[in-house]
Amino acid sequence: MCLGVPGKVLTVSDDGVTALVDFFGVRRELRLDIVDEPVKPGDYVLNHVGFAIRRIPDEEVQETLALFDQILKDQAEGDLMAEDVRGEIAAARGAPPAPEGEGRGR
Repeated sequence: MCLGVPGKVLTVSDDGVTALVDFFGVRRELRLDIVDEPVKPGDYVLNHVGFAIRRIPDEEVQETLALFDQILKDQAEGDLMAEDVRGEIAAARGAPPAPEGEGRGR
């Protein structure tokens, strides 16, 4: 199974081909070639392997972010990918990182 990761569009290139997107404090440039509709700064998109695959409708943003947080919460401590994402979320929210070996849960 593949998971699209939600992120907030910060900027869109002048040619509309790429966007700078924030994923829980980590900024990445995404391609916009296959996204289902135009995006603008402030929109949320789902990312899959460097491509925005869907603009998240405004009325679904909070639900989508809550679902992603729940997935991370339910993931067992010690899962390296989940630990990394938890750390990025904590950093984005200004929380100090957990001491080594104690995980980074919220």
